[in-house]
Amino acid sequence: MNPTFSEAAEAIESIEAAEATDVAMALAGVPQATRELSAFLAELRCDDIPADVMQAARALLLDWFGSVLAGRNARPVRVLETFARDQGPAHGLAECFTHRQSTSPYFAALINGASSHVVEQDDLHNASVLHPATVVFPALLAAAAEGRHTGHDLLVAAIAGYEAGIRIGEFLGRSHYRVFHTTATVGTLAAAVAVAKLRGYDQERILQTLGSAGTQAAGLWEFLREAADSKQLHTAKAAANGYLAAWLAGAGLTGARNILEGRQGLAAGMSSDADAAALRDGLGRRWATAETSFKYFASCRHTHPAADALLKLLRDEALDPADLESVTTHVHQGAIDVLGAVDVPSSVHQAKFSMGTVLGLVAWHGHAGLLEFDRHALSDPRVAALREKVEMVLDPEVDTAYPRRWIGRVTARDRRGVLYEARVDVPKGDPGNALTREELEAKVLHLAAYADGASPAEVRGLIDTVWSLGAEPLPARWLPTP
Repeated sequence: MNPTFSEAAEAIESIEAAEATDVAMALAGVPQATRELSAFLAELRCDDIPADVMQAARALLLDWFGSVLAGRNARPVRVLETFARDQGPAHGLAECFTHRQSTSPYFAALINGASSHVVEQDDLHNASVLHPATVVFPALLAAAAEGRHTGHDLLVAAIAGYEAGIRIGEFLGRSHYRVFHTTATVGTLAAAVAVAKLRGYDQERILQTLGSAGTQAAGLWEFLREAADSKQLHTAKAAANGYLAAWLAGAGLTGARNILEGRQGLAAGMSSDADAAALRDGLGRRWATAETSFKYFASCRHTHPAADALLKLLRDEALDPADLESVTTHVHQGAIDVLGAVDVPSSVHQAKFSMGTVLGLVAWHGHAGLLEFDRHALSDPRVAALREKVEMVLDPEVDTAYPRRWIGRVTARDRRGVLYEARVDVPKGDPGNALTREELEAKVLHLAAYADGASPAEVRGLIDTVWSLGAEPLPARWLPTP
Protein backbone atom coordinates (compact mmCIF):
# COMPACT_ATOMS: atom_id res chain seq x y z
CA MET A 1 0.00 0.00 0.00
CA ASN A 2 1.31 3.45 -0.90
CA PRO A 3 1.79 5.84 2.05
CA THR A 4 -0.42 8.88 2.38
CA PHE A 5 1.01 12.36 2.03
CA SER A 6 0.91 12.89 5.79
CA GLU A 7 2.65 9.56 6.40
CA ALA A 8 5.37 10.45 3.88
CA ALA A 9 5.82 13.86 5.50
CA GLU A 10 6.14 12.24 8.93
CA ALA A 11 8.74 9.81 7.57
CA ILE A 12 10.77 12.68 6.10
CA GLU A 13 10.57 14.59 9.37
CA SER A 14 11.73 11.50 11.22
CA ILE A 15 14.73 11.09 8.91
CA GLU A 16 15.64 14.78 9.19
CA ALA A 17 15.37 14.63 12.98
CA ALA A 18 17.62 11.57 13.06
CA GLU A 19 20.18 13.29 10.84
CA ALA A 20 20.08 16.40 13.01
CA THR A 21 20.63 14.26 16.08
CA ASP A 22 23.56 12.52 14.41
CA VAL A 23 25.13 15.87 13.54
CA ALA A 24 24.55 17.22 17.05
CA MET A 25 26.17 14.12 18.55
CA ALA A 26 29.12 14.44 16.16
CA LEU A 27 29.59 18.11 16.96
CA ALA A 28 29.46 17.31 20.66
CA GLY A 29 32.63 15.30 20.16
CA VAL A 30 34.46 18.24 18.56
CA PRO A 31 36.60 20.34 20.95
CA GLN A 32 35.26 23.75 21.88
CA ALA A 33 37.84 25.79 19.96
CA THR A 34 37.32 23.94 16.68
CA ARG A 35 33.56 24.07 17.19
CA GLU A 36 33.59 27.84 17.73
CA LEU A 37 35.80 28.47 14.71
CA SER A 38 33.67 26.33 12.39
CA ALA A 39 30.44 27.93 13.66
CA PHE A 40 31.87 31.41 13.08
CA LEU A 41 32.85 30.51 9.53
CA ALA A 42 29.46 28.99 8.74
CA GLU A 43 27.52 31.95 10.13
CA LEU A 44 29.72 34.75 8.75
CA ARG A 45 27.74 37.20 6.61
CA CYS A 46 28.64 40.31 4.66
CA ASP A 47 26.85 42.56 7.15
CA ASP A 48 29.03 41.18 9.96
CA ILE A 49 32.23 42.44 8.37
CA PRO A 50 33.41 46.05 8.84
CA ALA A 51 33.77 48.11 5.69
CA ASP A 52 37.51 48.58 6.18
CA VAL A 53 38.01 44.81 6.34
CA MET A 54 36.07 44.36 3.10
CA GLN A 55 38.28 47.03 1.55
CA ALA A 56 41.37 45.24 2.86
CA ALA A 57 40.17 42.08 1.09
CA ARG A 58 39.86 44.02 -2.18
CA ALA A 59 43.41 45.32 -1.76
CA LEU A 60 44.74 41.82 -1.00
CA LEU A 61 43.04 40.43 -4.12
CA LEU A 62 44.51 43.19 -6.27
CA ASP A 63 47.96 42.58 -4.81
CA TRP A 64 47.60 38.86 -5.58
CA PHE A 65 46.75 39.54 -9.21
CA GLY A 66 50.10 41.30 -9.58
CA SER A 67 51.98 38.28 -8.27
CA VAL A 68 50.19 35.70 -10.40
CA LEU A 69 50.87 37.73 -13.55
CA ALA A 70 54.53 38.26 -12.63
CA GLY A 71 55.25 34.57 -12.11
CA ARG A 72 53.75 33.31 -15.36
CA ASN A 73 57.00 32.58 -17.21
CA ALA A 74 58.79 30.74 -14.42
CA ARG A 75 59.95 27.24 -15.28
CA PRO A 76 58.05 25.50 -12.43
CA VAL A 77 54.84 27.15 -13.63
CA ARG A 78 55.45 26.02 -17.19
CA VAL A 79 56.01 22.47 -15.99
CA LEU A 80 52.68 22.50 -14.16
CA GLU A 81 50.97 23.97 -17.22
CA THR A 82 52.32 21.09 -19.29
CA PHE A 83 51.01 18.64 -16.72
CA ALA A 84 47.58 20.27 -16.82
CA ARG A 85 47.46 20.18 -20.63
CA ASP A 86 48.48 16.53 -20.60
CA GLN A 87 46.10 15.44 -17.85
CA GLY A 88 43.25 17.90 -17.92
CA PRO A 89 40.63 19.24 -20.33
CA ALA A 90 41.56 21.44 -23.25
CA HIS A 91 39.07 24.02 -21.98
CA GLY A 92 37.10 24.50 -18.80
CA LEU A 93 35.16 26.86 -16.58
CA ALA A 94 38.06 28.60 -14.85
CA GLU A 95 40.66 31.14 -15.95
CA CYS A 96 44.34 30.31 -15.92
CA PHE A 97 45.90 33.76 -15.60
CA THR A 98 49.35 32.66 -16.73
CA HIS A 99 48.36 32.04 -20.36
CA ARG A 100 44.81 33.48 -20.41
CA GLN A 101 43.23 30.18 -21.39
CA SER A 102 40.52 28.25 -19.58
CA THR A 103 40.86 24.92 -17.83
CA SER A 104 39.14 22.96 -15.09
CA PRO A 105 38.83 24.68 -11.69
CA TYR A 106 41.22 22.16 -10.14
CA PHE A 107 44.00 22.82 -12.65
CA ALA A 108 43.37 26.57 -12.61
CA ALA A 109 43.87 26.55 -8.84
CA LEU A 110 47.03 24.47 -9.28
CA ILE A 111 48.67 26.72 -11.88
CA ASN A 112 47.56 30.07 -10.47
CA GLY A 113 48.67 28.94 -7.02
CA ALA A 114 52.16 28.17 -8.29
CA SER A 115 52.51 31.35 -10.33
CA SER A 116 51.53 33.70 -7.52
CA HIS A 117 54.32 32.44 -5.24
CA VAL A 118 57.24 32.77 -7.65
CA VAL A 119 58.44 36.36 -7.35
CA GLU A 120 58.10 36.58 -3.55
CA GLN A 121 55.79 39.59 -3.66
CA ASP A 122 52.60 37.97 -2.30
CA ASP A 123 51.19 39.01 1.06
CA LEU A 124 52.12 37.66 4.50
CA HIS A 125 50.43 37.58 7.88
CA ASN A 126 53.08 38.10 10.55
CA ALA A 127 51.79 36.17 13.56
CA SER A 128 50.86 33.04 11.60
CA VAL A 129 53.80 33.32 9.13
CA LEU A 130 51.26 32.47 6.42
CA HIS A 131 51.00 33.78 2.85
CA PRO A 132 47.19 33.63 2.54
CA ALA A 133 46.61 35.14 -0.91
CA THR A 134 48.68 32.63 -2.86
CA VAL A 135 46.47 29.75 -1.70
CA VAL A 136 43.10 31.38 -0.99
CA PHE A 137 42.54 33.33 -4.20
CA PRO A 138 43.56 30.63 -6.73
CA ALA A 139 41.13 28.17 -5.16
CA LEU A 140 38.41 30.76 -4.66
CA LEU A 141 38.45 32.23 -8.17
CA ALA A 142 38.45 28.71 -9.60
CA ALA A 143 35.37 27.84 -7.55
CA ALA A 144 33.67 31.16 -8.35
CA ALA A 145 33.77 30.25 -12.05
CA GLU A 146 31.39 27.35 -11.39
CA GLY A 147 28.37 29.46 -10.48
CA ARG A 148 26.86 32.91 -10.28
CA HIS A 149 28.35 34.87 -7.41
CA THR A 150 28.59 38.52 -6.47
CA GLY A 151 31.62 40.53 -5.49
CA HIS A 152 30.44 40.44 -1.90
CA ASP A 153 30.19 36.65 -2.03
CA LEU A 154 33.81 36.48 -3.16
CA LEU A 155 35.07 38.91 -0.53
CA VAL A 156 33.24 37.21 2.34
CA ALA A 157 34.60 33.83 1.27
CA ALA A 158 38.13 35.23 0.99
CA ILE A 159 37.86 36.75 4.46
CA ALA A 160 36.64 33.41 5.83
CA GLY A 161 39.69 31.72 4.30
CA TYR A 162 42.04 34.35 5.75
CA GLU A 163 40.45 34.32 9.21
CA ALA A 164 40.56 30.51 9.39
CA GLY A 165 44.02 30.07 7.90
CA ILE A 166 45.64 32.73 10.05
CA ARG A 167 44.20 31.32 13.26
CA ILE A 168 45.16 27.76 12.34
CA GLY A 169 48.68 28.98 11.60
CA GLU A 170 48.84 30.67 15.00
CA PHE A 171 47.40 27.54 16.61
CA LEU A 172 50.20 25.34 15.23
CA GLY A 173 52.82 27.71 16.64
CA ARG A 174 56.48 28.41 16.04
CA SER A 175 57.56 24.78 16.22
CA HIS A 176 55.51 23.94 13.13
CA TYR A 177 57.33 26.51 11.00
CA ARG A 178 60.78 25.15 11.79
CA VAL A 179 60.17 22.11 9.58
CA PHE A 180 56.92 22.75 7.71
CA HIS A 181 56.20 25.48 5.18
CA THR A 182 53.07 26.90 6.80
CA THR A 183 51.70 28.27 3.55
CA ALA A 184 51.74 24.74 2.15
CA THR A 185 50.25 23.00 5.18
CA VAL A 186 47.87 25.53 6.68
CA GLY A 187 47.31 27.01 3.24
CA THR A 188 45.46 23.86 2.21
CA LEU A 189 42.91 24.47 4.96
CA ALA A 190 42.63 28.20 4.27
CA ALA A 191 41.90 27.53 0.61
CA ALA A 192 39.38 24.84 1.51
CA VAL A 193 37.50 27.12 3.89
CA ALA A 194 37.29 29.89 1.30
CA VAL A 195 35.73 27.54 -1.25
CA ALA A 196 33.42 26.01 1.36
CA LYS A 197 32.20 29.46 2.34
CA LEU A 198 31.57 30.46 -1.26
CA ARG A 199 29.49 27.29 -1.64
CA GLY A 200 27.44 28.17 1.45
CA TYR A 201 28.39 25.17 3.59
CA ASP A 202 26.99 24.79 7.08
CA GLN A 203 29.09 24.07 10.15
CA GLU A 204 29.03 20.31 9.71
CA ARG A 205 30.15 20.47 6.10
CA ILE A 206 32.88 22.98 6.91
CA LEU A 207 34.24 20.53 9.48
CA GLN A 208 34.17 17.78 6.87
CA THR A 209 36.02 20.09 4.48
CA LEU A 210 38.67 20.84 7.09
CA GLY A 211 39.10 17.13 7.68
CA SER A 212 39.81 16.36 4.04
CA ALA A 213 42.04 19.42 3.70
CA GLY A 214 44.02 18.73 6.84
CA THR A 215 44.81 15.16 5.93
CA GLN A 216 46.38 16.44 2.67
CA ALA A 217 48.47 19.18 4.34
CA ALA A 218 52.16 18.90 3.45
CA GLY A 219 55.25 20.96 2.65
CA LEU A 220 58.81 20.76 3.98
CA TRP A 221 61.54 23.42 4.03
CA GLU A 222 64.32 21.09 2.88
CA PHE A 223 63.95 22.30 -0.71
CA LEU A 224 65.77 25.54 0.16
CA ARG A 225 69.09 23.79 0.66
CA GLU A 226 69.11 22.60 -2.96
CA ALA A 227 67.33 25.52 -4.62
CA ALA A 228 64.60 23.08 -5.64
CA ASP A 229 61.25 24.13 -7.14
CA SER A 230 59.12 22.75 -4.32
CA LYS A 231 57.95 26.15 -3.04
CA GLN A 232 55.80 26.60 -6.12
CA LEU A 233 54.57 23.01 -5.87
CA HIS A 234 53.61 23.73 -2.26
CA THR A 235 51.25 26.57 -3.09
CA ALA A 236 49.98 24.88 -6.23
CA LYS A 237 48.95 21.81 -4.29
CA ALA A 238 47.63 23.75 -1.30
CA ALA A 239 45.27 25.75 -3.53
CA ALA A 240 44.22 22.76 -5.64
CA ASN A 241 43.84 20.39 -2.68
CA GLY A 242 41.86 22.99 -0.79
CA TYR A 243 39.49 23.23 -3.73
CA LEU A 244 39.37 19.43 -3.90
CA ALA A 245 38.58 19.08 -0.19
CA ALA A 246 35.64 21.47 -0.41
CA TRP A 247 34.31 19.86 -3.60
CA LEU A 248 34.47 16.40 -2.05
CA ALA A 249 32.72 17.53 1.12
CA GLY A 250 29.93 18.94 -1.00
CA ALA A 251 29.60 15.57 -2.74
CA GLY A 252 29.37 13.70 0.54
CA LEU A 253 32.93 12.56 1.22
CA THR A 254 33.51 12.71 4.96
CA GLY A 255 36.61 13.97 6.73
CA ALA A 256 37.82 13.92 10.32
CA ARG A 257 35.92 16.61 12.21
CA ASN A 258 38.69 16.84 14.78
CA ILE A 259 41.54 17.14 12.29
CA LEU A 260 43.00 20.16 14.13
CA GLU A 261 43.00 19.07 17.77
CA GLY A 262 42.58 15.30 17.58
CA ARG A 263 45.01 12.82 19.10
CA GLN A 264 46.33 12.02 15.63
CA GLY A 265 45.50 15.30 13.96
CA LEU A 266 47.53 18.24 12.69
CA ALA A 267 48.74 19.54 16.04
CA ALA A 268 49.71 16.08 17.23
CA GLY A 269 51.79 15.39 14.15
CA MET A 270 53.11 18.83 13.22
CA SER A 271 53.55 20.91 16.37
CA SER A 272 55.00 20.79 19.86
CA ASP A 273 53.58 24.13 21.05
CA ALA A 274 50.01 24.15 19.67
CA ASP A 275 47.59 26.47 21.45
CA ALA A 276 43.89 25.78 20.85
CA ALA A 277 42.95 29.22 22.18
CA ALA A 278 44.34 30.73 18.98
CA LEU A 279 41.59 29.05 16.94
CA ARG A 280 38.90 31.22 18.51
CA ASP A 281 40.94 34.31 19.31
CA GLY A 282 38.73 37.36 18.89
CA LEU A 283 36.33 35.79 16.40
CA GLY A 284 34.09 38.54 15.08
CA ARG A 285 36.11 41.24 16.87
CA ARG A 286 39.69 40.81 15.73
CA TRP A 287 39.84 40.79 11.93
CA ALA A 288 43.09 39.04 11.07
CA THR A 289 42.54 39.76 7.37
CA ALA A 290 43.27 43.43 7.99
CA GLU A 291 46.48 42.53 9.86
CA THR A 292 48.02 41.06 6.70
CA SER A 293 51.14 42.76 5.32
CA PHE A 294 51.97 43.67 1.72
CA LYS A 295 55.49 42.81 0.62
CA TYR A 296 57.67 45.71 -0.45
CA PHE A 297 60.84 43.81 -1.36
CA ALA A 298 60.81 40.82 -3.74
CA SER A 299 62.38 38.48 -1.21
CA CYS A 300 61.58 36.26 1.73
CA ARG A 301 59.74 38.32 4.30
CA HIS A 302 62.30 37.39 6.97
CA THR A 303 64.81 39.64 5.18
CA HIS A 304 62.57 42.72 5.06
CA PRO A 305 63.01 44.13 8.58
CA ALA A 306 66.81 44.01 8.32
CA ALA A 307 66.72 45.48 4.81
CA ASP A 308 64.59 48.38 6.04
CA ALA A 309 66.96 48.92 8.96
CA LEU A 310 70.09 48.89 6.77
CA LEU A 311 68.54 51.40 4.37
CA LYS A 312 67.73 53.62 7.33
CA LEU A 313 71.28 53.31 8.66
CA LEU A 314 72.89 54.17 5.33
CA ARG A 315 70.56 57.12 4.84
CA ASP A 316 70.78 58.54 8.38
CA GLU A 317 74.57 58.16 8.63
CA ALA A 318 75.28 59.09 4.97
CA LEU A 319 77.45 55.99 4.66
CA ASP A 320 78.96 54.59 1.48
CA PRO A 321 78.32 50.82 1.25
CA ALA A 322 81.95 50.41 0.18
CA ASP A 323 83.03 51.56 3.65
CA LEU A 324 81.13 48.81 5.46
CA GLU A 325 83.42 46.26 7.05
CA SER A 326 80.74 44.14 8.72
CA VAL A 327 76.96 44.06 9.08
CA THR A 328 75.19 42.16 11.83
CA THR A 329 71.47 41.53 11.60
CA HIS A 330 69.74 40.92 14.91
CA VAL A 331 66.97 38.48 14.09
CA HIS A 332 64.39 36.05 15.42
CA GLN A 333 64.90 32.28 15.34
CA GLY A 334 62.49 31.84 12.41
CA ALA A 335 64.80 33.90 10.20
CA ILE A 336 67.76 31.72 11.12
CA ASP A 337 65.74 28.54 10.53
CA VAL A 338 64.75 29.58 7.00
CA LEU A 339 67.51 31.88 5.78
CA GLY A 340 70.28 29.86 7.37
CA ALA A 341 69.76 27.19 4.72
CA VAL A 342 71.21 29.52 2.03
CA ASP A 343 74.93 30.32 2.06
CA VAL A 344 75.95 31.20 -1.50
CA PRO A 345 72.81 31.28 -3.67
CA SER A 346 72.87 29.39 -6.95
CA SER A 347 69.67 30.82 -8.44
CA VAL A 348 67.77 34.08 -8.35
CA HIS A 349 64.98 32.46 -6.37
CA GLN A 350 67.42 31.08 -3.81
CA ALA A 351 69.00 34.55 -3.59
CA LYS A 352 65.69 35.81 -2.27
CA PHE A 353 66.37 33.66 0.80
CA SER A 354 69.91 34.97 1.32
CA MET A 355 70.04 37.72 3.96
CA GLY A 356 73.43 38.90 2.69
CA THR A 357 72.28 39.11 -0.92
CA VAL A 358 69.18 41.11 -0.03
CA LEU A 359 71.21 43.53 2.08
CA GLY A 360 73.79 43.81 -0.69
CA LEU A 361 71.07 44.74 -3.17
CA VAL A 362 69.46 47.39 -0.99
CA ALA A 363 72.87 48.84 -0.07
CA TRP A 364 74.22 49.11 -3.62
CA HIS A 365 71.04 49.47 -5.64
CA GLY A 366 68.62 51.08 -3.17
CA HIS A 367 66.01 48.35 -3.49
CA ALA A 368 65.60 44.58 -3.66
CA GLY A 369 62.91 44.38 -6.30
CA LEU A 370 62.39 42.06 -9.23
CA LEU A 371 64.77 43.86 -11.56
CA GLU A 372 67.48 44.20 -8.92
CA PHE A 373 67.39 40.47 -8.32
CA ASP A 374 67.43 39.60 -12.00
CA ARG A 375 70.22 42.00 -12.92
CA HIS A 376 72.49 42.03 -9.88
CA ALA A 377 71.81 39.29 -7.30
CA LEU A 378 74.15 36.74 -8.85
CA SER A 379 76.40 38.92 -11.01
CA ASP A 380 77.31 42.10 -9.10
CA PRO A 381 80.63 41.56 -7.28
CA ARG A 382 79.81 44.38 -4.87
CA VAL A 383 76.66 42.56 -3.79
CA ALA A 384 78.62 39.34 -3.35
CA ALA A 385 81.31 41.13 -1.34
CA LEU A 386 78.80 42.64 1.06
CA ARG A 387 76.98 39.32 1.34
CA GLU A 388 80.15 37.82 2.81
CA LYS A 389 80.23 40.55 5.47
CA VAL A 390 76.70 39.90 6.73
CA GLU A 391 75.89 37.64 9.66
CA MET A 392 72.68 36.83 11.51
CA VAL A 393 72.61 36.64 15.29
CA LEU A 394 69.70 35.69 17.50
CA ASP A 395 68.41 38.72 19.38
CA PRO A 396 66.33 37.96 22.51
CA GLU A 397 64.11 41.04 22.17
CA VAL A 398 63.49 40.51 18.47
CA ASP A 399 62.87 36.81 19.02
CA THR A 400 60.42 37.42 21.87
CA ALA A 401 58.43 39.89 19.77
CA TYR A 402 58.25 37.46 16.85
CA PRO A 403 55.98 36.45 15.19
CA ARG A 404 53.48 39.13 16.16
CA ARG A 405 56.05 41.88 15.56
CA TRP A 406 58.92 41.66 13.07
CA ILE A 407 61.55 44.10 14.37
CA GLY A 408 64.42 45.13 12.12
CA ARG A 409 67.74 45.81 13.85
CA VAL A 410 71.22 45.99 12.32
CA THR A 411 74.63 47.02 13.60
CA ALA A 412 77.42 47.85 11.19
CA ARG A 413 81.11 48.68 11.51
CA ASP A 414 83.02 50.74 8.97
CA ARG A 415 86.67 50.55 7.96
CA ARG A 416 87.66 52.98 10.69
CA GLY A 417 86.10 50.76 13.33
CA VAL A 418 83.14 53.05 14.00
CA LEU A 419 80.01 51.16 15.06
CA TYR A 420 76.56 52.19 13.82
CA GLU A 421 73.10 50.91 14.67
CA ALA A 422 69.62 51.28 13.19
CA ARG A 423 66.23 49.89 14.11
CA VAL A 424 62.83 49.67 12.41
CA ASP A 425 59.88 48.58 14.53
CA VAL A 426 57.29 48.49 11.73
CA PRO A 427 58.67 47.35 8.36
CA LYS A 428 57.35 48.83 5.14
CA GLY A 429 54.14 47.06 4.13
CA ASP A 430 52.92 46.21 7.64
CA PRO A 431 49.50 47.65 8.60
CA GLY A 432 51.25 50.32 10.68
CA ASN A 433 53.42 51.31 7.71
CA ALA A 434 51.14 50.27 4.89
CA LEU A 435 51.44 50.78 1.17
CA THR A 436 49.22 53.60 0.00
CA ARG A 437 46.56 52.90 -2.60
CA GLU A 438 48.77 54.58 -5.19
CA GLU A 439 51.80 52.47 -4.15
CA LEU A 440 49.76 49.28 -4.35
CA GLU A 441 48.42 50.09 -7.81
CA ALA A 442 51.94 50.98 -8.99
CA LYS A 443 53.20 47.67 -7.59
CA VAL A 444 50.54 45.71 -9.50
CA LEU A 445 51.30 47.57 -12.73
CA HIS A 446 55.01 46.84 -12.28
CA LEU A 447 54.43 43.15 -11.54
CA ALA A 448 52.15 42.71 -14.54
CA ALA A 449 54.68 44.38 -16.82
CA TYR A 450 57.56 42.29 -15.47
CA ALA A 451 56.55 39.15 -17.37
CA ASP A 452 54.26 40.83 -19.93
CA GLY A 453 51.37 39.35 -17.99
CA ALA A 454 48.96 42.13 -18.95
CA SER A 455 49.05 45.50 -20.67
CA PRO A 456 48.76 48.71 -18.62
CA ALA A 457 45.25 49.23 -19.99
CA GLU A 458 44.23 45.72 -18.99
CA VAL A 459 45.66 46.20 -15.50
CA ARG A 460 43.85 49.53 -15.13
CA GLY A 461 40.63 47.75 -16.00
CA LEU A 462 41.42 45.02 -13.48
CA ILE A 463 42.16 47.63 -10.80
CA ASP A 464 38.81 49.30 -11.41
CA THR A 465 37.02 45.94 -11.29
CA VAL A 466 38.58 44.90 -7.99
CA TRP A 467 38.00 48.20 -6.20
CA SER A 468 34.34 48.18 -7.29
CA LEU A 469 33.52 44.62 -6.15
CA GLY A 470 30.15 44.73 -4.43
CA ALA A 471 26.63 43.41 -4.79
CA GLU A 472 26.86 43.02 -8.57
CA PRO A 473 27.75 39.67 -10.21
CA LEU A 474 31.40 38.85 -10.71
CA PRO A 475 32.82 39.47 -14.19
CA ALA A 476 32.62 36.59 -16.62
CA ARG A 477 36.35 37.02 -17.15
CA TRP A 478 38.84 39.01 -15.09
CA LEU A 479 41.18 39.52 -18.04
CA PRO A 480 40.34 39.37 -21.76
CA THR A 481 41.44 36.42 -23.85
CA PRO A 482 44.47 37.49 -25.92
